[in-house]
Amino acid sequence: MTADELKQQAAKAALEYVKGGIIGVGTGSTVNHFIDYLATVKGKIDGAVSSSDASTERLKSHGIQVSDLNATGELEVYIDGADESDHYLNLIKGGGGALTREKIIAGASKKFVCIADESKLVDVLGNFPLPVEVIPMARSHVARQLVKLGGTPVWRENFFTDNGNVILDVHNLEIMQPMETEQKINAIAGVVTTGIFALRGADVLILGSEEGPKTILPK
Repeated sequence: MTADELKQQAAKAALEYVKGGIIGVGTGSTVNHFIDYLATVKGKIDGAVSSSDASTERLKSHGIQVSDLNATGELEVYIDGADESDHYLNLIKGGGGALTREKIIAGASKKFVCIADESKLVDVLGNFPLPVEVIPMARSHVARQLVKLGGTPVWRENFFTDNGNVILDVHNLEIMQPMETEQKINAIAGVVTTGIFALRGADVLILGSEEGPKTILPK
């Protein structure tokens, strides 16, 4: 099976967590498949809260109402992808640049269901460059602090988040203590948030595999 077929498999399996009400929807290639599958059962839900402008447009194109999180209250479930997950369901997210809104919606949801192909499961986070969203004027300052933490930050040039900020992709970080590293990076002045999702990791991980979708719970 191709990587895209594995993503489709995980996305379709996530439909079992869609029970009704307003759901949270993330961003990325796997989530795009989920949105397309969600359209087939859209009568079950009242709408969605989206983590990016791109997902909002895709949801609306299927006739799914998109709500403002401020108006919805706590969400029952949030479905999103990941760039990496460890066996404790700590994640790296933000390859698409939507990490801040993704983190907000994850924090506002009772259950976070992560969907990915099986290549995303790793023993230690950090092989995928860690995205950090930064206020533009603080880019160089934050980069210097990230170097002190052992990383090699690279500015994602000519890219701005939906919030108008920039992204530093941090290479060469072996993230042995995800919660501690998340807190350290978030404490740097000028950081909006980091792509480590450990303080609020996933509750369920669905992986597309050659043997069919696998459901993994935190160790």
